[in-house]
Amino acid sequence: MGERFVKKVQRMRDLTNLLLNNPDGLHKAAIARRIGVDRAQVTQDLDDLGNFEPVWEPIDGKLYSINRENYRAKVELSLDEVLALHLATRLLTTRTDKHYPQAASALRQLGAAVRPLAPLIAAHMQESASVLDDDHRLRDPNFIQNLRRLTEAWAKKRKVLVAHEMEDGRIFEYTFSPYFIEPYAVGRTLHVIGRREPLNKLRTFKIERIRTVEFLEETYEIPADFDPREKLKNAWGIWYTEKGPERVVLRFGAAVAKRVAETQWHHTQQIETLGDGRLRWQAEVDEWREMLPWIRGWGADVAVLEPKALRREIEREVMRMADVYKLALNRDVPEEDSEAWATILFGDES
Repeated sequence: MGERFVKKVQRMRDLTNLLLNNPDGLHKAAIARRIGVDRAQVTQDLDDLGNFEPVWEPIDGKLYSINRENYRAKVELSLDEVLALHLATRLLTTRTDKHYPQAASALRQLGAAVRPLAPLIAAHMQESASVLDDDHRLRDPNFIQNLRRLTEAWAKKRKVLVAHEMEDGRIFEYTFSPYFIEPYAVGRTLHVIGRREPLNKLRTFKIERIRTVEFLEETYEIPADFDPREKLKNAWGIWYTEKGPERVVLRFGAAVAKRVAETQWHHTQQIETLGDGRLRWQAEVDEWREMLPWIRGWGADVAVLEPKALRREIEREVMRMADVYKLALNRDVPEEDSEAWATILFGDES
């Protein structure tokens, strides 16, 4: 392969990346300066690039960019990277519940791309795609449409008008600037984080509760200091707070202690093994209410030690469950006597 050809290929890659990173377009002089060639070469390269990439030239004939709606990303992957994608696709398939043809299309293309390298993994990607657009999946065309519009608004940094439904059925309209879209495996839902107007504060909307999304002409910029990883760092899942995290302390029984210790459930967790095989687990969590399904899932093998509000919430739930299943608890103990109920429900705290 000749040196001239290799340089040409590299120049095409540099030109493509340059245009993708400047969606508003660049003049030929700016392109030449940044790539390090003369304007005549830029003219030739733009013509050549247009043969296999959707190069866009506005009517004024001066600015050049990539038509992002028609552009198809290209990646080169190793076998280890293909496996990582397979694991991600399995999570997508098993932790979503909706008919999602766009995701299915993406998986089929990934499968086709990696088939020469990893035919077995490619076949499983194709099967995952079939699950995502299976007729038995929950169909929600409104969700898919709103997700596509929020994605486009996020990509183009255009504000949108969203109509969001509250849990009680009330619907409010807000001007909204999408900053980030986050999946939530526990609820099999998607959430969008962004700046809401009025209030001009960051808010998180469950996309399944958004009724309409309308594009606005106004654009926005995501602040340089916005980092979704930092924002969600102390969240158990999707809920974060401005007041700071709260310490949660749990005691797990010996029957589940090994399973609990095998997983890092939260990046702040600390585990102390107790003498009788039980363990004490603690973490600094933004909103403990989000932990309730996880705590409930351990049943009688876990006891909440802190905070008191979380412990009392679990105590109330245990009493309600006792009523549901017609079980007899010691009703001589006043409901407000939390310590007495704790002894009945959970035993000694030590």
